[in-house]
Amino acid sequence: MIFNSVSYLLFFPIVVLLYFALPYKMRNVWLLVVSYYFYMNWNAKYAILLAGSTLVTFVCSLLVSHFRERGKTSLAKWSLAGSFIINLVILFAFKYSGFFAENINRLMEVIGQGARISAFDVVLPVGISFYIFQALSYTMDVYRGEIKATKNLLRYALFVSFFPQLVAGPIERSKNLLAQFEEKHSFDVDRIRSGLLTMLWGLFMKIVIADNLSGIVTQVYDNYLEYTGVEILLATALFAFQIYCDFGGYSAIAIGSARVLGFRLMENFNCPYLAISVNDFWKRWHISLTSWFRDYLYIPLGGNRKGKVRKYVNIMIIFLVSGLWHGANWTYVVWGGLNGLYLVLEQVGEPLRRRMRDIFRVDVTRFSYRFFAGLWTFALVDFSWMFFRAESFSQVFGMLRQIKANFGFSRMFGYAVESWGLDVTSLTALAVAFALLFFVDVCRYKGMDLNRKILTQGAPMRYVVYATLLLMIMFFGIYGYEYAQTAFIYFQF
Repeated sequence: MIFNSVSYLLFFPIVVLLYFALPYKMRNVWLLVVSYYFYMNWNAKYAILLAGSTLVTFVCSLLVSHFRERGKTSLAKWSLAGSFIINLVILFAFKYSGFFAENINRLMEVIGQGARISAFDVVLPVGISFYIFQALSYTMDVYRGEIKATKNLLRYALFVSFFPQLVAGPIERSKNLLAQFEEKHSFDVDRIRSGLLTMLWGLFMKIVIADNLSGIVTQVYDNYLEYTGVEILLATALFAFQIYCDFGGYSAIAIGSARVLGFRLMENFNCPYLAISVNDFWKRWHISLTSWFRDYLYIPLGGNRKGKVRKYVNIMIIFLVSGLWHGANWTYVVWGGLNGLYLVLEQVGEPLRRRMRDIFRVDVTRFSYRFFAGLWTFALVDFSWMFFRAESFSQVFGMLRQIKANFGFSRMFGYAVESWGLDVTSLTALAVAFALLFFVDVCRYKGMDLNRKILTQGAPMRYVVYATLLLMIMFFGIYGYEYAQTAFIYFQF
């Protein structure tokens, strides 16, 4: 069951109605049951992994708290280590064992050894990277004394498995979400309308923009020798918006679903393609994961407290690990490494850029400066997306050779549109959708609460907004055979 499916359209209203109809004491039980039901729709047996990770971190956190209170620091550290080791072993076994075995076997072939390691061949459990990171952050927060370990297993299990953000985040912190399960949420019409509007916008991003772009990007990437360099570059730029609208759409639906029930989830995206530097981009993209690596890896490694060289090494480490977190493929590692390198070079070169701005009296607040800085940032980020999207290095290098050999501006606007299967209506719908996306992001960038602005308008204006989004989803959304849903990109991570 995923957010853009008919089953979720039936599931969610039932969950909401019964949640508010039940007594307060039964509501968390109901949410836990439906969260596990939601997860088991993919593969019921993998609910055991979810429950196992939950139980391990719950027990280890109680031990950490117990030993810290009695001044037994070494035992608290061992309890923390036990939580991390067990969970990371689970993550490695199900996500990285095949990757590890494949690379060891290649190394054996290079050095002339005949021995081979058998891979642990299993289907990757949906959302495993997300819920394990969320559970581990809880244990670390308890160890640091930032929160007290809860003794309520049901409440903690719900924190780990809460269905709106279980499969692809946002990766919530215990300081934000766990305490909310102790609150009493009332049936608030204004809050519910706000949540539903956020969900509607998320569906628009996913079904109208991301899924329409998916067909174009797949067509070009799978058959790149049939396209010119400029078409490959355009497809890569479109992929940047595909993954933004796909993952940003998921996050919006998750945040909206939680808001309807009365819960507040953290924002995961904040107008990332309006960033004017790579550092700015990573403050706006997948915020929950970026901040997780900052708080639980970068700072423990020393952060920026041990000199500039160590700081740059730490930045590279977290981006390489982030790349590997996204998938068991060297292309993801290179994607992460490229972004880490961008950030390091940006910080190394900042004193020189600042001096040049002073010499030439460049006003960084002017639109022209921000426009070209944003364009340069997008170009760097977009190049790294090529490694993220490609299935192998050979595909990346093949596309780069094609770009160099046959750039081909001449057939860009006519042939490309025709070969991508776009007619005038589809092209117009995409243009309108992009215009809406740009408008919404600019409003948010300027600090405007567009959701609230819409909901405080009169009924005619509100219903124009609702009708516009619904009609575009109905007529220009992409649906599979018999209206089957299309999966979200981040489900594979």
